[in-house]
Amino acid sequence: MFNRITASFAPDASPAQSSLVLSKRDAGQAEASVHCLLQFFRALAGSTCSGERERSVGGGAGGGGGTMKVMVAVKRVVDYAVKVRVKPDKSGVEMNNVKMSMNPFCEIALEEALRIRESGAASEVVAVSVGPPQSVETLRTALAMGADRAIHVPVDAGVPVYPLSVAKVLRALAEEEKPGLIILGKQAIDDDCNQTGQMVAGLLRWPQGTFASKVLLDKEKQVVTVEREVDGGLETLCLDLPAVITTDLRLNQPRYATLPNIMKAKSKTIKKVTPEELNVEIKSDLEIVQVTEPPKRKAGVILSSVDELLDKLKNEARVL
Repeated sequence: MFNRITASFAPDASPAQSSLVLSKRDAGQAEASVHCLLQFFRALAGSTCSGERERSVGGGAGGGGGTMKVMVAVKRVVDYAVKVRVKPDKSGVEMNNVKMSMNPFCEIALEEALRIRESGAASEVVAVSVGPPQSVETLRTALAMGADRAIHVPVDAGVPVYPLSVAKVLRALAEEEKPGLIILGKQAIDDDCNQTGQMVAGLLRWPQGTFASKVLLDKEKQVVTVEREVDGGLETLCLDLPAVITTDLRLNQPRYATLPNIMKAKSKTIKKVTPEELNVEIKSDLEIVQVTEPPKRKAGVILSSVDELLDKLKNEARVL
């Protein structure tokens, strides 16, 4: 991530008190990564559920008045049931005449936001998508599932959008919308980056709970408890609001949109906000050089005896 990094952290230190030397062209990514590191070391020191938390713009979101807004990021991806094909020139994946749908992890994030609203802990769910014009279809699906509003940040078709650019857009929208909670899928099934949620939290300087398998929101205390599966057991985090949460597969089972709601969603207005209006430049230092299919797996063989199996394990697989 960085060409050079030298850091020293104290569990209760602020970003200004921590020593960090970086060399990286993108300062935004550095800022996000630094804050994520600070949160990690504070969690190790036992300060995850207590202590003073830093706030950026929107720090008072969700507090007072008995109302809270939840913002959910959704992404349009190739449907999970479709077998993807690589283009003949190996420049990417074939996207023409391919069924597209909402990223399954985003569906889980949206479902959790809807459940929070239905419990009375939130008053509004806002769905956001950054992508080509066709992303509007994904937003209409979100509206049909129950989202109150939708915002589309258009990007020209064919322009790659990577996690840092999306995180900057979400930060800018959060500063305008002032949600008490931002929920995202932990990753998208097309690139499997698993970076956007962490970067959003770092840029906003909000606490984060990733890979959530259970979410409990206490509106009165303005905290959210996140249970996450880790190696060897479960980890529980207590986050002050506003916060960022990324969802795991076992968090919930997304609902199906009913036909009446699908018809209603077609007539709903979707707000359009350009990256320029948010003062965000969609760019990336990454370039896809080549996309190739995984090597084909050799066909299996039926062996007639244990001796034959041992012979193949020893002489062909060379594991004995």
